[in-house]
Amino acid sequence: MTDTAVPRPVPSFTDGRPPKQRSGGWRLVRGAWKLMVAIKDGLALILLLLFFGLLFAALNARPGTKAITDGALLLDLSGSIVEQPEEPAAFAALSGQQVARQFRLRDVLRAIDTARTDARVKAVVLDLDGFGGAYPAALGEIADALVRVRQSGKPVLTYATAYTDGSYRLAAAASEVWVNPLGGTLFTGPGGTQLYYKGLIDKLGVNAHVYRVGRYKSFVEPYTRADQSPDARAASEALYGSLLQQWHDGVARARPKAQVGPFLANPQQAVLATNGDIAQANLRAGLVDKLGDRIAFGQRVAQLAGAASGKPIGSFRTIAYDAWVAANPLPTVGEAIGILTVAGDIVDGEAGPGTAAGDTIAKAMLNGLATKNLKALVVRVDSPGGSALASERIRLAVMEAKKRGLPIVVSMGGLAASGGYWVSTAGDTIFAEPATITGSIGIFGIIPTFENTLAKIGVTTDGVRSTPLTGQPNVLAGTSPELDAILQAGIENGYRQFIGRVAAARKMTTARVDEIGQGRVWDGGTAHQLGLVDNFGSLSDAVAFAARRAKLDPAKVHTVYLEKEPGWAAKLAQSLSSQDEDTATPGGDAFARIAADRRAVVARALGDVARLTSGGSVQARCLECGGLGPSATTIGDTRLLDLLVARLGL
Repeated sequence: MTDTAVPRPVPSFTDGRPPKQRSGGWRLVRGAWKLMVAIKDGLALILLLLFFGLLFAALNARPGTKAITDGALLLDLSGSIVEQPEEPAAFAALSGQQVARQFRLRDVLRAIDTARTDARVKAVVLDLDGFGGAYPAALGEIADALVRVRQSGKPVLTYATAYTDGSYRLAAAASEVWVNPLGGTLFTGPGGTQLYYKGLIDKLGVNAHVYRVGRYKSFVEPYTRADQSPDARAASEALYGSLLQQWHDGVARARPKAQVGPFLANPQQAVLATNGDIAQANLRAGLVDKLGDRIAFGQRVAQLAGAASGKPIGSFRTIAYDAWVAANPLPTVGEAIGILTVAGDIVDGEAGPGTAAGDTIAKAMLNGLATKNLKALVVRVDSPGGSALASERIRLAVMEAKKRGLPIVVSMGGLAASGGYWVSTAGDTIFAEPATITGSIGIFGIIPTFENTLAKIGVTTDGVRSTPLTGQPNVLAGTSPELDAILQAGIENGYRQFIGRVAAARKMTTARVDEIGQGRVWDGGTAHQLGLVDNFGSLSDAVAFAARRAKLDPAKVHTVYLEKEPGWAAKLAQSLSSQDEDTATPGGDAFARIAADRRAVVARALGDVARLTSGGSVQARCLECGGLGPSATTIGDTRLLDLLVARLGL
């Protein structure tokens, strides 16, 4: 029997390589993968270390840590001046975005007042090329502070390529006003055009259901009319005329030889007399003292404050604004006077600084009462109004302080209208400035529906209603007559509550409040005559008055601001956005201002659409106030606006 060899199976290599070769290839792949993971982890670690290093450096290089040396205090006001700045985005500066800065009014005033008596400050210098504005009352306070510096014997110098009405209100207080020879200043006065959307709304088929009380409550008119109503026009003319007169008087007091009136009434005559040289016309009219570029201006400041060694020509020894503010903090000795800030739009719920969120402010008020041992309270109001519900939430929180026997004094800033005045009714005494914008006692509500819009594209609605209010308000099919009647009655009831609170607080009859209410906006001077305001004065005056009401010496108290402390992200953003004293602000002439106005129109339209679609409650808000204050746009709005401008070629 012969042994038969059994053949061995032949291995099959699916990849065409023997096992050793294949395992070696997989080891290579695994090694490469591990290398890539290691590189990724290393890069992440490096970025993390860089982040924390940057964070540590920013938080430990806060303004004020560097010693203050002799020089000129530089107020490069490239941004707007507000009562309470919004919290900046933590990484906006790192991303390269241009974020308009907001300066806190009390910090600017403190910087100027402390510079007046400090020997290290040889001059105060304002760079106003990038100034974004402020409310008239705030401009008046700052101008008065600059006049005090000038009267103390210290020079105050300002520079701009072209001054706006607001920036010139500050510049007029200076001892030397400089303007670029290729720039120049033209004054426009308050007012201007307002966008009206009735024609567009009708074309789109949108039905804007408006529920309102008040002849002058013009906030809803852009959605219901194609033009301004006679009542709203009369009210605006009175308000703007008063504010313009106050602006003129303030400039005239500061620069009595300046020919402000003729330049306002007949600017073309003055400009044509110099063959179109606006800067030369400004010089002839005594509006400015010197024509020169930044180098010439810097050399002039260097004569007063000293030249900066090792820096380009035109540089001077500078005390940076942020460092100066940090080196001059608010006092902390003496009895505590609480200050509750109600700044920005009044909204329901919670929000960060710069927005008056009802729950946030009420919580701050109640926490302050529980932990701060307050002897009196000052409510600082700087708001165009907003949600009536949130306004009442804030008012009730302030009333808790009154129940504990604390004197309550209201200090109106640049603006305390509608919901801002609603909140103010909690005070025992109301302070305001002559240029404060206040009143607008009235409320409204808007609900847009789209039944006609849908019908244009062939879409209809139908269904079963078990009660008169089933499915109401129906934004797709429209509101029912029953709902309209209920909502209008609710608005009228809210208005009665509003005028009732004002009547009780101001010791008037409801008939009298209704007569001066009706949604009409007043300047502070007129409001004082009408009894809506008790005294003229600043926040400091209100604090001193509150101290005396509490039987305290105003010189021996300190203020405690009842607001949330900024978190680490906000501090980082503030440190990163702190101004570099060597960075010049870009300027612009009259044509640059026109370009900026075009962008502002688009931004205004976006805001009006947002208000139409997002108003979540009964509103007590002022329309006329929008164009009188600082120009401020959130980062999100800026991104959308930039996109639209690029699309539209603006």
